[in-house]
Amino acid sequence: MRPSGRNLDEMRAVSVETGFTKHAEGSALIKMGDTHVLCTATIEDRVPPFIKGSGLGWVTAEYGMLPRATNTRMRREATTGKQGGRTVEIQRLIGRALRAGVDRSALGERQITVDCDVLQADGGTRCASITGGWIALRLAVNKLMKAGDVVSDPLVDPVAAISCGIYAGQPVLDLDYPEDSEAGVDGNFIMTGSGKLIEIQMSAEGSTYSRDQMNQLMDLAEKGVSELVEIQKAASA
Repeated sequence: MRPSGRNLDEMRAVSVETGFTKHAEGSALIKMGDTHVLCTATIEDRVPPFIKGSGLGWVTAEYGMLPRATNTRMRREATTGKQGGRTVEIQRLIGRALRAGVDRSALGERQITVDCDVLQADGGTRCASITGGWIALRLAVNKLMKAGDVVSDPLVDPVAAISCGIYAGQPVLDLDYPEDSEAGVDGNFIMTGSGKLIEIQMSAEGSTYSRDQMNQLMDLAEKGVSELVEIQKAASA
């Protein structure tokens, strides 16, 4: 039995509120159980120097957690003068995951920055950030298309992410914090709406795993991502 009482292949309840902020070109508050992430997308008519003049666009991301997103207060990274290694790793992951679903030539020479701010954490914050970040990105691109600033849709495939792991010897979908902290194997699976893999982050957290168990987790991830993509499409329609 999972601590939450969910079935092995059951995700937490997912909800999305779009247009959550007034000023961003695209915004979405995504809730996956008790993990809540605010995602905003900002369009700028500039690109990083390394692609300037190429005609290609760029999608990047930033990630952060509020001090009381967790059980105890964390210091704001700004007070230390630098981002922690975990933060840098996650925001790079979000950026490259979202870019996998973008035709950068169709986007044109502009940059979209997706900011992911964790309001409350209960496991799976990077997965929620990627899934909600794509919705914010979709809404921002919709505005570009409506204004006629892009000729064809630069978003070629939705991108979503889900965690899977082995908890109490069983493969489970969408780990919350009690499961994540006790899981023998923990993995994050990032995929496109068409079922193609973008990235898998998977590691033993106290016990090894077999090829068969990895295949079981892949099956769970495919199920979870397909459900999330339907939620993304409904939220950004």
